[in-house]
Amino acid sequence: MNNNVLNVDGSKPVKLSPARSWRTYLGGKLIEEFYGSKDPKDSHFPEEWIISIVSSRTVGRETDGLNKLALSNMDVTLKEIVDEKPGVFLGEKHVEKFGEQTGVLVKLIDSAERLIIQTHPDKEKAKELFDSAYGKTECWYFIGGREINGEPPYVYLGFKPEVTKEHWKKLFKEQNIQGMLDCMHKYDVHPGDTFLIEAGTPHAIGSGCLLVEIQEPTDFTIRLEKTSPSGLQLEDYLLHQGLGFEKMFDVFNYQTYTRKETLRKWKVAPTVLDTTSSHKETELIGYQQTPCFRMTLIEVTAEFDIRGDGVFSGLYILSGTAIVTTGDDRQAVKKGDQLFIPAQVSSFSIINDSDQPVKALRLFGPSLND
Repeated sequence: MNNNVLNVDGSKPVKLSPARSWRTYLGGKLIEEFYGSKDPKDSHFPEEWIISIVSSRTVGRETDGLNKLALSNMDVTLKEIVDEKPGVFLGEKHVEKFGEQTGVLVKLIDSAERLIIQTHPDKEKAKELFDSAYGKTECWYFIGGREINGEPPYVYLGFKPEVTKEHWKKLFKEQNIQGMLDCMHKYDVHPGDTFLIEAGTPHAIGSGCLLVEIQEPTDFTIRLEKTSPSGLQLEDYLLHQGLGFEKMFDVFNYQTYTRKETLRKWKVAPTVLDTTSSHKETELIGYQQTPCFRMTLIEVTAEFDIRGDGVFSGLYILSGTAIVTTGDDRQAVKKGDQLFIPAQVSSFSIINDSDQPVKALRLFGPSLND
């Protein structure tokens, strides 16, 4: 065991270092700009993983995505401290229901090219096919973007009416990419938009998107393109995840919807939970939409006192600078910082120390009431 783990007692928020992850698609320039890089570039590291105790399934990159504690004198991962003291960090009720896992993963994603057409297993299929307690329902919250080759940010989501499993398989075997794209609805997206993507739904994030994705904590991805839009040749395993090219089609949900029905089903409207002269909190995705996770946006002009209520959470700073206080402990945070809030922390405060509002995402695991 890493002896440094014993020095983290769970009595205060834990600041984490960014964790970039290799992917098949290009991007990441806007993430580097987000952190103030003087020479931002796109690469095969287009994602930053947040409050992550999950490793990548990409062969040779299995340690990608694990967050480490942002302490210069300690080489400790969030997974290590959770493994050592799960009740303290996750909460006894959470451990009793879900085991020693957070049950959630969050990513900052910047796509310089369209992502490969894909889907993910639901809980039932994940258990059957991968012996996993979690599938991969996910939610996208768009925070920015850019035009790529003159095209604004967009996404593909859901099967159009009359698409069948047989037709979908035929297009794959032919590698008719445009034909597969034409089977799905395409939407332009803007900062502030939120979409829920239920597991099994075909989708593809388009080029130019900057978003925060909150999801179930797995990396099971069924891909439909043998060559990425930028020309990367994919090994068969990256497409079928070990299932084979026939069985992987069982992961898709073949329900179809019109364009309006798709938006009504999966585009989520924000709900204001609390607003005062010093802060505002808006729910972006809640347990009424999915029991898998929850995410809110807070805006702090002066101070916001937050109760922990015995559950863990994450905090990701989108803009501004602040002081996060817990008792006598004070931690300075700025744009791009992320904190894991242990379940043992009964309350903490966010104090704005600038002239601009502090914006941050609060990130929660699965519902304890489901």
